[in-house]
Amino acid sequence: MTATATVSRVTVTAGPVRRRIWSYWRFYLALSPFYVLFAVFGLYPMVSTIVLAFQRWDGLSARKFTGLDNFAFLIQDPTFWTALENTVVLFLMSTVPTLVLALVLAVMLQSAVRFTNVYRIAYFIPNVTSLVAMAIFFSSVFSTNFGLVNAALRSLGIPQQDWLGQPWGIKIAISTMIVWQWVGYNTLIYLAGLQAIPKEQYEAAKVDGAGAVRTFFSITLPQLRPVVLFTVIMSTIGGLQTFTEPQVMVGNSGGTGQSGMTVVLFFYRAAFLDNDYGYAAAIALSIFVLVLLFTAINWRIFRERSEDR
Repeated sequence: MTATATVSRVTVTAGPVRRRIWSYWRFYLALSPFYVLFAVFGLYPMVSTIVLAFQRWDGLSARKFTGLDNFAFLIQDPTFWTALENTVVLFLMSTVPTLVLALVLAVMLQSAVRFTNVYRIAYFIPNVTSLVAMAIFFSSVFSTNFGLVNAALRSLGIPQQDWLGQPWGIKIAISTMIVWQWVGYNTLIYLAGLQAIPKEQYEAAKVDGAGAVRTFFSITLPQLRPVVLFTVIMSTIGGLQTFTEPQVMVGNSGGTGQSGMTVVLFFYRAAFLDNDYGYAAAIALSIFVLVLLFTAINWRIFRERSEDR
């Protein structure tokens, strides 16, 4: 009898719950376009890429299951390791200067009294400019015979350099373009974080006799920690997916010694030039693991420093 009563109670309880869920069908219907679009353009491509990484396919013939052969070949491919090294080097050469310069500009802009809106617009313009157009422009700037950089070197009596014809010159040109593109964007993010810091803290520091440097490291930087973490993670995700800059500036080969070959450019070559979509899918998964690894490292470093404080 107790079991019968329990079953009846569960049945009676489940009925109103089911009716309550169906009463919100209009809200579910309103949210359904997002989930449909995500399933078609997000979930399906991700699952398809994972499945394709274990197959061999040229885009026309039937797919052939190869197991872990694509990943085994990827580990043994020297071009992949060259692209991985270039990607990490370009990431460090562009991300660190970008964030440091953006923080300095944000602090300067915070203390500016006049034309602040003009500065904000000027800093943000590179971020909304066509990436291909910027790559063509910087290719001209670093041109050997007619580039502005070599013209400045010649005016100072320094021999001109073949920037796009030597390994480190290519890396410097690409990283310079990335810095120019993203420093304004990160400046505005830091500026928003600076404006959220209570002014009473700065006034108290001034009363205690703290100078500008001490105030920056004791108040400004700790208060900006969540914002800095956000910019570092976003810069990591974007920096490890560098593609358009080297592809336009030095071509699909990666330039001299493949010094401009990034992992995403390597993926592009495998998929759309070599038509090896299974191998390209394996490269895409390696990019995902690389981004996830660097993001986790950044998150761990910032969390440990926060706990130490």
